[in-house]
Amino acid sequence: MSLSNELNSGLNKEQLRCVYHVDGPLLVLAGAGSGKTKVVTTRICHLLEMGVPPNEILAVTFTNKAAKEMMHRVQSMSSMNVFIATFHALCSAVLRESIHHLEFTTDFAIYDSQDSLAILKKCMNELGYEYDKQIIKSLASDISNAKNALKLPSDIISSSNDKADENAALLYSVYSSYQAKLKECNALDFDDLLLYTSLLFKSHPDVLSMYQKRWSFVLIDEYQDTNAVQYSLITMLTALSKNVFAVGDPDQSIYSWRGANIENILHFEDDFPGAEIVKLEQNYRSTQTILSAANAVIEKNTSRYEKKLWSSKESSEKIHVEIFNDDREEASYIIDTIAFGHSQRKSLDDYVLFYRTNSQSRIYEDALLRQNIPYQVIGGISFYDRREIKDVLCLLRVCLSLHDLAAFERIINTPKRGFGPKAIEKLQKGASETQQPFIQFLYTLRSNVQLCKLESKQYAALESFLQARDDTIETFNGPIHKTIETALSSFKYMEYLSVDKDTYEDRKSNVDELLSKAAEWTAVEGSTDLAQFLEEISLRSAHDTATGSFPSVKLMTLHNSKGLEFDTAFMVGLEEDLFPHINSKHSEQELEEERRLCYVGMTRAKNSLYMCASKYRLMYGTPKVMHPSRFLYEIPEEYIESSAPRKGDEGIVVGSRVQHKSFGSGTVLKSYESSLGLAFDVTFDDNGHTRTLIAKYAKLQKI
Repeated sequence: MSLSNELNSGLNKEQLRCVYHVDGPLLVLAGAGSGKTKVVTTRICHLLEMGVPPNEILAVTFTNKAAKEMMHRVQSMSSMNVFIATFHALCSAVLRESIHHLEFTTDFAIYDSQDSLAILKKCMNELGYEYDKQIIKSLASDISNAKNALKLPSDIISSSNDKADENAALLYSVYSSYQAKLKECNALDFDDLLLYTSLLFKSHPDVLSMYQKRWSFVLIDEYQDTNAVQYSLITMLTALSKNVFAVGDPDQSIYSWRGANIENILHFEDDFPGAEIVKLEQNYRSTQTILSAANAVIEKNTSRYEKKLWSSKESSEKIHVEIFNDDREEASYIIDTIAFGHSQRKSLDDYVLFYRTNSQSRIYEDALLRQNIPYQVIGGISFYDRREIKDVLCLLRVCLSLHDLAAFERIINTPKRGFGPKAIEKLQKGASETQQPFIQFLYTLRSNVQLCKLESKQYAALESFLQARDDTIETFNGPIHKTIETALSSFKYMEYLSVDKDTYEDRKSNVDELLSKAAEWTAVEGSTDLAQFLEEISLRSAHDTATGSFPSVKLMTLHNSKGLEFDTAFMVGLEEDLFPHINSKHSEQELEEERRLCYVGMTRAKNSLYMCASKYRLMYGTPKVMHPSRFLYEIPEEYIESSAPRKGDEGIVVGSRVQHKSFGSGTVLKSYESSLGLAFDVTFDDNGHTRTLIAKYAKLQKI
């Protein structure tokens, strides 16, 4: 088969339009599952077949995995080498040739994150600032964000409303010092690769012209995910030839929190006048029912190009929308469904659970562990292995035992208390010489500081530590979640987490979920035995979950789902303030991104999609009334097989006050599914009688 025939093989007419487009800008709106990688690589092969030299073609994507896959496909079809790289690899190649224009030498070093943190510590020391690990990480994040927004140190001060602003002043001085030290070392960090390439092109038009002429055809994958510096590089590189081939989907733009700007793809026609736009709407992954439902959700957004995914893959199976009484019932239903499917010879690899935040994984991990079903947390860490969970458990362990040196060493400097290895070694020696348990020896030091010579601030820190321990121990006979709350407060752990503002919300959610776990455990076990609680968690965290070589259920956040596909997908926790997330409540832009996230999750499913919510969810150790997500109500009834309440009874749960046209006002005692649909047991005020009412007929109004 000739290359021309091979190029035509298996492509639909819209894909062929993209492949055979030659001159000028083209935006390919590639819907989920529409074969965009095949289009990009086949277009490259077509350019080669036309006689375009391989060294004049540049293809840029976001991950090494995607770049390698594209390179392999092109080489297998054409046997030619084309420069296909990530943005960072592209910029590294440019700077290896031309960074001397910026007074670096071309043998510059590239510092990784650990190198960068070490440099930042030196800067803080020299500038006389106090710091701990969290402050350093927070500054590293701020500097990275500034570079990706094309901001130099001088821009930090000029963008501040008040030059005396403490945070801006700190960032300015540290950022300036950090860049100076990198220059002294002839080194760049990862963000500098993009920043300096952009600065090079802007300050040296002759250098830019050389690269513009070198790469006459530029292809960009995942264009909707580009940030400010990547956008700058693309527009400069293609300003001469105008031959930019951008592939992306604004409906799948879900990474604004890491700098991606959806406006880049939405304004493509403004940036590249005369651009042609091709929509790839045929989906090769999902059933038409799933696509129709996803289309109905995403069309509520205004920041998008109009398109509708379609598929030739028909199925009689509708989307399962399930509303449960509580999150435990939700988890049990999902795991039972998976277990049954597995018993019918379906592979565990066919199943995925999608949730909005990492903290939600805990209840599903527990349910999977109970049934000995192997699982993997993708793109994240298993709940009980997360740093903040281990920290809090060590706070409890050090209160429970006088011997737990490992727990002490983990948390003595969280927050920072000035105890390095030498100080801890002195304490160990003192405990050994006095033949006391390690923690008991710390109490002995209160009355006899001569037993171990420390600095005065270390004695003060130990006193504060022991007082926090004593305060926590006083709560041991009460509910475990209250003990945890006391430990968090007494040891000032949440203050410690709050320093790193980039990770605080996620870590706080995980700690809150541990509180819920403790309250749930007490309710189920009927016990306030802290040692027993910690033992169970230790056994669970040591459970031998699956590795990549064994079939396993996959668990991941919706943000990690992009580019993946599964036979059966469960989207869980579809409740207001959870998904869409509460932080998006007052921003139309953020709400639209939440809807895009829902769309991405729905379009990962090939054959079966379950969308689940609970009426009650244990949060912060107490039950919270939840309301079904607006996204569920945006799916037309015709695509749903559901026990979910629809518009009439939205928000009515156990405890709700309701009004009935004949019986008057009352209180909902019970909510459940009957043979006629959702039913409520309601006690009415006038005579105290309890009546069973079918929701779709009773037309109750919440009061």
